[in-house]
Amino acid sequence: MSNVILLNGCSSAGKTTLAWTLQNLLKEPYQHVALDHFRDGMPGRVRGLNSPAGDPGASGLNVVPGKINDEWVTHIQFGDYGERVLAGMRRTVATLTELGCNVIVDDLLFKPAYLEDYLNVLDPQTTWFIGVKCSLDVVKEREALRPGRFPGTAISHFEQVHAHGASYDLEVDTSHAKPSDVAQQIIDRMQRPAEAFRTLRSR
Repeated sequence: MSNVILLNGCSSAGKTTLAWTLQNLLKEPYQHVALDHFRDGMPGRVRGLNSPAGDPGASGLNVVPGKINDEWVTHIQFGDYGERVLAGMRRTVATLTELGCNVIVDDLLFKPAYLEDYLNVLDPQTTWFIGVKCSLDVVKEREALRPGRFPGTAISHFEQVHAHGASYDLEVDTSHAKPSDVAQQIIDRMQRPAEAFRTLRSR
């Protein structure tokens, strides 16, 4: 079974940059599979902007404004179709490993059920679970510079994606460190057995 590096963190935490850096530093080829790839592959009609229930835009990925502590944020909500796509993404990762491909996964675990599904479909002995964290101020700065990002997207799930109570094999902070240095931390951790998924399964 091939290796999986599962990166979990909020939007603009630096997961994609970290994935690309890992691809360049690792000796073996690693396929990059990202939530963004599957989101962007959805038909436009199921990608809504504050779409009401029953509207096609609410069935895929719906961008919904809201408030957290009196601050306007942008919530990401997946409908029935969107949830099927996400389940398909997780099984795509599993299939790639079964075919002998190493994978770097760039994901946001909005719900504990997403982690539980990964636990069901991936091999705990060859999956390194990495928490990608970043200070909120830096996340806001990065988000403001990214075209096409709705303001407050990262804030809305900044804590949510890590709220599953999971233990990681490693937590990294991308706030000010060089991507190559952070990637090397992950590579060094992979010299020791993966433990997080085995621990989580035992619960």
